[in-house]
Amino acid sequence: MSLSTCLSLPTRLSPSLPVSLYLVVCLSLPVCLYLPVCPPLYLSFSTYLSVLLSNFELLESFVDHWKSITNYYIQTTDDSRPVRQTEIPWCLRQMLDILVYEEKQQVEDTGPCLEYLLQHKLLETLCTLGKAQYPLGMVQQVLLFFSKLLSQIQKPLLQLVGVYRPVQKLIGLCALPGSHTEKEEAQFLLVVCSRVKQDPHTLRYLLQVTAAPPTQPAARTPASDQSQPCTQASNHSKEPPLPASQSDSSTGRPVQSESGLLSALLQLRGSVCLKAFESLLMLSALQSESSGEILADHTQLGELLTGRLLQLYSLLPLESLDPGEVQSWPHTPWRYAKSQTFLRGFTICRHTTFYTTVQVCLWFRCEQMVLVSTSILCVAVRFVQSSSLLDQLVHFLLRTHTLTYLLVQRCDHISDQISLASLSLVEELLQKPHRDILDVLVLTFLQSRSYLSAPAAGQEDRPLESNQTNEDSDDLEEDPFFSDSLLFSDSQLLLHPPPPPFSSSSSSAPPPSGLGSAADVVNSFLCLVPVQVRSAQLLQEGGYESYVHDAHTQCESLSLSWDWPISLPSSSGEGEEFFEGHLLKVMFDRLGRVLEQPYELNLKLTAVLSRLSAFNHPLLQEYLLNPYIHLSHCSRSLFSVLIRLMGELMQRIQQVSNLTDRLLNTRRDLLGLNHNTGLEHLTLLRGVVVLEEFCKELAAIAFVKLPLDQVVTPLDQQ
Repeated sequence: MSLSTCLSLPTRLSPSLPVSLYLVVCLSLPVCLYLPVCPPLYLSFSTYLSVLLSNFELLESFVDHWKSITNYYIQTTDDSRPVRQTEIPWCLRQMLDILVYEEKQQVEDTGPCLEYLLQHKLLETLCTLGKAQYPLGMVQQVLLFFSKLLSQIQKPLLQLVGVYRPVQKLIGLCALPGSHTEKEEAQFLLVVCSRVKQDPHTLRYLLQVTAAPPTQPAARTPASDQSQPCTQASNHSKEPPLPASQSDSSTGRPVQSESGLLSALLQLRGSVCLKAFESLLMLSALQSESSGEILADHTQLGELLTGRLLQLYSLLPLESLDPGEVQSWPHTPWRYAKSQTFLRGFTICRHTTFYTTVQVCLWFRCEQMVLVSTSILCVAVRFVQSSSLLDQLVHFLLRTHTLTYLLVQRCDHISDQISLASLSLVEELLQKPHRDILDVLVLTFLQSRSYLSAPAAGQEDRPLESNQTNEDSDDLEEDPFFSDSLLFSDSQLLLHPPPPPFSSSSSSAPPPSGLGSAADVVNSFLCLVPVQVRSAQLLQEGGYESYVHDAHTQCESLSLSWDWPISLPSSSGEGEEFFEGHLLKVMFDRLGRVLEQPYELNLKLTAVLSRLSAFNHPLLQEYLLNPYIHLSHCSRSLFSVLIRLMGELMQRIQQVSNLTDRLLNTRRDLLGLNHNTGLEHLTLLRGVVVLEEFCKELAAIAFVKLPLDQVVTPLDQQ
């Protein structure tokens, strides 16, 4: 035998030939053929022989373990003996260890053990044994072997016909009625979805679908169709062609078979359902465009998810659920496992049938049912991340006029709990990056700017002089809602608001203090609360500057590229009666009752109004943050509502004795520093504290949004 013949020996060893034959051929070559010519070649050949010997030993061991499994079925006649009392689990573990070790040694090529497994269809045989459940519990061992094989072998396996066909069969054995291997089934399906996430193109093999010809829709692939041409072991690394029967479009629109991957994931019950939904999330989050098209066009993923969600929703104990604990999800106690399962499933559902069912529940008259349904919807909105799902949700909530009106009106419900839940829903919606939310709820009603009155002749946009300021003060003195205590001296005004620490203009000149400047807007909100009812300074708490950083963060997060105009539109609503919209009407009505509402409700109300004020839209800035606009007849703005509220406040505090001490104790109680606050006038005192903080927050938002040198005129000439 020549040297060239020896070196041309194949690196992959055929399992059908004995080891000794290769050793005899290799070792029969005299060393003198190559040692005198090239000594390094001898060393390389020795290494080559040691690798061959190692591969032979691994293969022999692998085959011996497999024969031990097959011999059990030949020699054993005891059908009642469970699999755990046999050597089968140990043999499977040894085979898996050999495959993992072999892969570490064979970095690029497929090792002989993996070749043997594929050529002799070991995985197919294991699926058959698992389906027969012989010995008892065999399917559990098969599931464990498949799970570990797919998770520990790094080479892509699901594209191989010798792997994905057995995986398909094993998926068909999952989620069957009466199964006792749900844990192993959920883990196996999770591993499969993880591998699909790594190689998205393998999804079409698992789902048994393929792209149809351009002129015909793709068709359903029968789960029983196993007509796949056998490929050689050397071609396992290539993607096999799909059967021609899969392109037959005569069966109508594609449908996922009942024994398919998606159906199995949705049918898992009990403690493993959360892992099943995690697998579904992996599939629905595939970044590959072709995979998304397969899920949308070749499966009934939407219908399957909707049906499962409807089942979960019907299982929710709406009569006994605590709305507060529902809204705390995902930190909901484990006794609300059904709620967790439903909410996880909702994040990947976008089917209209489900929304119709939820809408019916929202129309219930039972207070508990309304409260829980609204709370569940609120949490669902919070955790929506998909843009297309958010589109569907916004369309469902805001483009259905009757439902939109119902949800907004419930912000002013006779039940404070329902009002609180409805306000939470509005707040969650306002945090979503969707332009239609603000357009439908607010901006549509402000577009005409009919809240402005026509300016008097000769007074358009000219700065007000000092005598006008005095006249305005006289008007306030004559207003029956105000007393002398509402008028402040110059020392009480903050003419130079401190610049925020993050501002690059901190060293610039002081802002102008003339009427209509940014400083005046800030001072207008700060001076709304009379001095005698201010309690923050009594505990040495910060002023409005403590809100500046949060306001800056909030305004930045809401400054999205939604192509909003920079300047105000022309006023086109002259003579038209202004309506602020259902949401702002409810907000202003509620704000006017701050002094008689629960503290938690007031916090949520002011949070929604602050968020609306922080949006970087010129209409919102004018209507909510400009105190100097001339309002038309019967129109009101945020500032005018606060003015009226302060007049009512000055009347109510006349009935409270020791006002300063009680306000101080109330603030301490809200901060958790004092628990001895009396019940008398508690709602009123808490409302006063909320108003003080709300005005400081509005001042901070105005300070962040308005440039220091900007002058706010009474009427814009756009």
